[in-house]
Amino acid sequence: MKRFPVEKVRNLALIAHGGAGKTSLAEAMLFTAGAIDRLGRVDEGNSTMDFDPEEIRRKVSISAGIAPLEWKGHKFTLLDTPGYFDFVGEVKAALRVVETALTVVDAVAGVEVGTELTYKHALKAGVARMAVINKMDRENANFDKALASLENAFGRSVIPFHLPIGSQADFKGIVDVIHGKAYTFAGKEVKETEVPASFKGRIDELREKLTELAAESDDELTMKFLEEGALSDEELVMGTKKGVANGQIVPVFVCAGGKNFGTALLMDAIVEYAPSPADVAAVSGTDANGDEVTRKADETAPFSALVFKTTADPFVGRMTIMRVFSGVVKNDTVVYNAAKGKTEKLSHMFIPKGKGQDAVTEAGPGDIIAVAKLNVSQTNDTLCDEAHQINITPVEFPSPVFSVAVHPKAKGDEEKIGSGLARLGEEDQTISVRRDPVTAETIVSGLGETHVDVMVDRLKRKFGVDATTTEPKVTYKETIRGKAQAEYKHKKQSGGRGQYGHCKIELEPLHEGNYEFVDRIFAGAIPLNYRPAVDKGVQESMVDGVIAGYPVQGVRCTLLDGSYHDVDSSEMAFKIAARNAFRTAFNNAKPVLLEPIMKIEVRVPDHYMGDIMGDLNKKRGRIAGMEPTGDGYQIVKGTVPLSEMARYAIDLRSMTQGRGEFSFEFDRYEEVPAIVAKPIIEAAAANRKADED
Repeated sequence: MKRFPVEKVRNLALIAHGGAGKTSLAEAMLFTAGAIDRLGRVDEGNSTMDFDPEEIRRKVSISAGIAPLEWKGHKFTLLDTPGYFDFVGEVKAALRVVETALTVVDAVAGVEVGTELTYKHALKAGVARMAVINKMDRENANFDKALASLENAFGRSVIPFHLPIGSQADFKGIVDVIHGKAYTFAGKEVKETEVPASFKGRIDELREKLTELAAESDDELTMKFLEEGALSDEELVMGTKKGVANGQIVPVFVCAGGKNFGTALLMDAIVEYAPSPADVAAVSGTDANGDEVTRKADETAPFSALVFKTTADPFVGRMTIMRVFSGVVKNDTVVYNAAKGKTEKLSHMFIPKGKGQDAVTEAGPGDIIAVAKLNVSQTNDTLCDEAHQINITPVEFPSPVFSVAVHPKAKGDEEKIGSGLARLGEEDQTISVRRDPVTAETIVSGLGETHVDVMVDRLKRKFGVDATTTEPKVTYKETIRGKAQAEYKHKKQSGGRGQYGHCKIELEPLHEGNYEFVDRIFAGAIPLNYRPAVDKGVQESMVDGVIAGYPVQGVRCTLLDGSYHDVDSSEMAFKIAARNAFRTAFNNAKPVLLEPIMKIEVRVPDHYMGDIMGDLNKKRGRIAGMEPTGDGYQIVKGTVPLSEMARYAIDLRSMTQGRGEFSFEFDRYEEVPAIVAKPIIEAAAANRKADED
């Protein structure tokens, strides 16, 4: 594909609630523009954007599909984003590298939860926003109802640029409000026709509202409108385009993506009203000294690009997808990775097109390209001219909130699981992988149950590792609340040299720190060279705990007395004596189980507050406070035991219909209530007995 001037570039992210028809609309746009020669369908598993085996199997988008097209001298790059909540990281990444978000709304359902959430992400990203009411051919499709839901959700800036002629099975055309023209569909053809008389009043009303909004976008237009009360058609279009670019106007269009009705008119409108990279503010970042710098979408500016997506393939290797913000880069150019401080050679550049690709020899401002087999570059890295360094403000990915423990089905696959998950973690920044040193489990965390399931499926498909998942074990700890003494004499004679070690210790709570060893033997009851063995024996016992097998913390151990044998004593004998003395003393020092307590923040709409508060109380949570955010939401702050949080991501989504979100982090360890601790300790004892048997 040839390179287009920056003014002729349009980058769009298609966003919506799942099932609104984003992928089908993208397919229709590609087909109409001649970028593909066959109109694929999601249900048949042959659409351009949903090519991943998991997407085909589940019939939903999982990752952002990318494809370019040419339309009337302009280059579009479409980013078809997932509508399912678990893959919001893909939405945020796409919105970081486009100028326009096209919100797709189902003509039957109207604005849904996913519509609200993705629109807010677009608002936060600062991109222009357009909307299209899709599936106008469906039974029960209702344009006015869908439009009202958009206006209620997103305010006075929402205004229809297209009106449908007919609906459901009778959807047969579109009226262009700004240009005062009508078009009807005849198979693949679009014919201009007379505007039906019944539309005149509504067109006049909408043009009046649009004129006011367009005038507000520019000071000169504002003055003219105030003086003359009207704008010319040329001024109206100019003001409208500025209003769309700065977010003051959100145009609404109509189509039936599945039948490919209205797609060409939608793309005409995108050419006319959507901003190019040159129409928006320069991208910002920091230079090598940490000072703020910007880059305009200009071919003569120093090269800069942001890596926003990485894919891992066991055969092809890592594929790095980036958006060029400034300058021009050619094949085999050496660029500088400002995040890693290393250079990279960009060989064999291409534009992704679903699972295919179009080779390019150079790329300029606004282009989205991919390069295979880069050495160090990863998602959120900036590639730039080394002499003019910039670290572009990265994508803000959400933190993982749902975790599972992953276990190999086949023995010996532990290493494969670790390396495979690490590669998948490079591909998806909303996935984290860690090894729990206490439970020895591999923990995978993501944004929800489906998100993690997809990762496990990809682990098998891409790296050939079968795995199962379980709820992660909670890393409890043990400590004492009282003081106790104990002594143990390890004496063994079995022919030849025997074993002898004898020590008396005292345990007491240590309020600051995890462990302290105090030597209070003043005489030679135990020689100096054996006393460290007592310390080691105690610390080794602390690793596996006493009452439930969890690590011990917050203990001071004082060595009080003991005895030794000139011939039979050894370090090992004193370590054995110390272990047994420790276990006895620990059991007599009011042992308790400690659990991790998490600091949590839950952001929910006001009308769900009662449900959220009640649920947190059931989970033994403590509410610390509430803060209104001013947009109909409140943030609930508090603490909750980690053991109660295993499925909170699922519970919260269910309670708030997907509108709630939360984040949490470790705060402290706290004593487990006796009624909760009892079954934990009993289960640990049963497991120990099973292991012994």
